[in-house]
Amino acid sequence: MGYIVEKVQEYLEKIEESNINAYIYIDRERVIKEAEKLEKDERLKRRPLYGKIVAVKSNINVNQYLISCASKTLENYISPYDATVIRRIKSQGGLIIGMTNMDEFACGSSGETSYYGVTKNPKAQDRIPGGSSSGSAAAVSADLCDMALGSDTGGSIRNPASHCGVVGFKPSYGVVSRQGLCDLAMSFDQIGPLTKNARDALLLTNVIKGRDISDSTTVDTQEFKVWDRDEMKNLRIGIVKEFMEVSDKRIRERIERGIQVFRDLNWEVVELSYKYIDLALPTYYLINYVEFFSATRRYDGRRYGYPIEEVCGEEVLRRILIGKHISKKEYSGRYYKRALQARRMIKREMLKLFKGIDAIVSPTVPKLPHRIGEKLTPMEMYAYDVLTVPANLCGMCAGVVRCGDIKGIPVGLQVMGKPFEDEKILNIMIEFEENF
Repeated sequence: MGYIVEKVQEYLEKIEESNINAYIYIDRERVIKEAEKLEKDERLKRRPLYGKIVAVKSNINVNQYLISCASKTLENYISPYDATVIRRIKSQGGLIIGMTNMDEFACGSSGETSYYGVTKNPKAQDRIPGGSSSGSAAAVSADLCDMALGSDTGGSIRNPASHCGVVGFKPSYGVVSRQGLCDLAMSFDQIGPLTKNARDALLLTNVIKGRDISDSTTVDTQEFKVWDRDEMKNLRIGIVKEFMEVSDKRIRERIERGIQVFRDLNWEVVELSYKYIDLALPTYYLINYVEFFSATRRYDGRRYGYPIEEVCGEEVLRRILIGKHISKKEYSGRYYKRALQARRMIKREMLKLFKGIDAIVSPTVPKLPHRIGEKLTPMEMYAYDVLTVPANLCGMCAGVVRCGDIKGIPVGLQVMGKPFEDEKILNIMIEFEENF
């Protein structure tokens, strides 16, 4: 028995013994067979992901796996193909171990809305892990895989990365193909990595990124490298006053300690102001509702699954009904078109902040994760996203690295960059992590 088969078997045993509910679907026999096949494949042995065990969020298509989006709607949908990102992982020696839990159709920030039950936070089991990529973040945090894929529409990679104490990265819009992703809101969605360290985030992003003829939004980018010390000199980091002010005092204190790392590296830290923070959430959600309503019209129960409105959970139905309402001709000018105008202004003003700045650093979420089962209003739940949605509205890249904890609950530092400066932001994350 080779080391890959051995590693897979160890992970499968740990998953079986685990009580955090990170996975929805695993085909044990198939995974072991694929591990045996991988060990015999001489072509793949020098590839960058050779022997890496990868978990995948349940809204990304993997051939012959259950792709349920954590919903009863798709409880019987077995995918007939691999998404582009999955083909790329397999071509570089990565092995898919299974499909992770998530908020139903990625509608949520807590990991509590799954048809398959709540995912627990491995670092604080009475608390939510964050969402919607809850299972992927929890699987990495609990050492139930080497790395994982999530998707990020308004913070769905970064939010659980922060709560679970792992690294998460949302690439710039267009850097990674969305082909094979069951989209939540097509103009925001990006697939990205959740990993145990920032170097692995760069490695996995390198593998999945690049132009794809089946996704017209994708662009070509050069291979991302780990920069040397000379390339990391004299950087300027921006701190947005309003992002700090909306955050819990204890989180703010941890982030301020983290900012000291940049000062110790002799980087300049500059205070900035952004007056449109209150506009970001309503703008994001109005567009999200309309795009989600449009995306869900394919789930009509004719070719597979069940009609979505008949079996979905409360939050999914809420978004469908609001999206349907504001998509009507008489309302689209009042709501949707104005939201698109606001998005353009938010992006224009946000990009102005980057004049002479290499990255903006902030808390990832403004509050600590609540206890599982605690009742929150929809607006209280949406408030988790206030610091993460600007990156999606603007098509920017943004990542999260661990920045201490509060009574054992992890806190993540968010690093945001201009569109297509992904390599720089990943290197800032690596530098922070290695000097924190």
